[in-house]
Amino acid sequence: MGPVESLKYFIPELIILCGAFGAFLLDFAVRNKRAVGIFSLFVMAAAAFAMKNPAGETLSLFYGFFHLDVFAHWFRIFALIAVSVTLMLAMDYPPLKNRYEGEFYGLFLFMAFALITVAAANNLLMIFLAVEFVSLLSYLLTGFLKHDPKAKEAAVKYLLFGSVCSGIMLYGISLLYGAAGSIELGHVWQTLRSPSMSALGTVGVLCFFAGLGFKISMAPFHMWAPDVYEGAPTPVTAFLTVGPKALGFAVFTRVLITVFSPSFAHWGVVLTALSMLTMTIGNLTAISQTNIKRFFAYSSIAQAGYILMGLAVFSPLGQNAVMIYLFAYLFTNLGAFAVVCLVEGASGKSNISDYAGLSERSPATAFFMTVFLLSLTGIPPLAGFIGKYYVFAAAIEGKAIALAVVAAVNSAVAAYYYFRIIRVMYLVPKAETQPTFGTSPLYPKIVLWLMSAGVVTLGLFPGYFIKLLFG
Repeated sequence: MGPVESLKYFIPELIILCGAFGAFLLDFAVRNKRAVGIFSLFVMAAAAFAMKNPAGETLSLFYGFFHLDVFAHWFRIFALIAVSVTLMLAMDYPPLKNRYEGEFYGLFLFMAFALITVAAANNLLMIFLAVEFVSLLSYLLTGFLKHDPKAKEAAVKYLLFGSVCSGIMLYGISLLYGAAGSIELGHVWQTLRSPSMSALGTVGVLCFFAGLGFKISMAPFHMWAPDVYEGAPTPVTAFLTVGPKALGFAVFTRVLITVFSPSFAHWGVVLTALSMLTMTIGNLTAISQTNIKRFFAYSSIAQAGYILMGLAVFSPLGQNAVMIYLFAYLFTNLGAFAVVCLVEGASGKSNISDYAGLSERSPATAFFMTVFLLSLTGIPPLAGFIGKYYVFAAAIEGKAIALAVVAAVNSAVAAYYYFRIIRVMYLVPKAETQPTFGTSPLYPKIVLWLMSAGVVTLGLFPGYFIKLLFG
């Protein structure tokens, strides 16, 4: 389909792109920067209403550079939810309440545009450009508080690690292009079938997947995550744990489906080993953390390992399990970070010890945090249980028993450190120096209610949600 015909299917992206430029113009015109945030939320809502479900058909847009199908549609919805929730968390985040606040909202609208193009990208060039657009915006947003030494350090580390991994990814793409003579994923698949090109193609694919592994914080490409998550503004940290990670899995899945379906028996072993390694490193290292943001960084790494279980098996059930798990993780993690924003706003700190006696200071906040932690643990009847049920079911159906056993042991380890936070909130008395909670800001409270509703609804009525996703 040509560019003119494709535009009518590209309306949500155009709305967000125009809205991003509009947000920067509005930033010049208004004194109250919250108006820019509210405008950004309206832009996101308009883009969501403009999206249409392809209902089983695959639309090839812009001469095949983008494929709009059900898979891309639901990842676009995922990206819009993640960005909208982050905008709400940012609107009551004290460090952002200065003259740079309007720019923050504009950058996040550009981030939404980048993310929804990643989901539909269908050739190597478009995938690289979209992923790099997301990366550049992530570096800017991580160091947005330019007078905060931790934010500056996190941004520099993120930039250095990201640049190296992007270079490796681009090198892999160049090898694949050299072997196939094309950037189309279908032509790459045909080239990899040729024995004369299999070695070159294999090296190219490994380099390409190394770049994607960085985006999803997969071991051994996870080293950047703890420092970046700790130093970034908390709403940005919340977003980084779900947004780029989910869209990295979207690219991973599309490439595996398009290029490696016939030869997946060879790649399944590699992904199984990486899944085991990622969840084990994440869980074991999370035990010793004292900073809540570093704690969730290692938790996020472990969650990436569980999601990789679906790709390691790569059956239809495994592919569906990836999407179900990501939506469960979206509601759970963003809800947990809403609590982190509230506690940080009240105390100015983000240590686990600052959650001592939270049940006395703010019973509702402690209750919500407990719900989200139980969901991350995989306790029924919450969304996290449904996500883990499906990835375990996929592993057992695919006869990956060793992977399922390792994941079960890791889930037990994860239960220990998640329950440690609950113990601190309910059983450790608060210190005299800890501040009492005043009136909670409006937008984080809205996020708490929305995300907890998502966690409980997905846990209690998974059939309706799954029917909505897969028809």
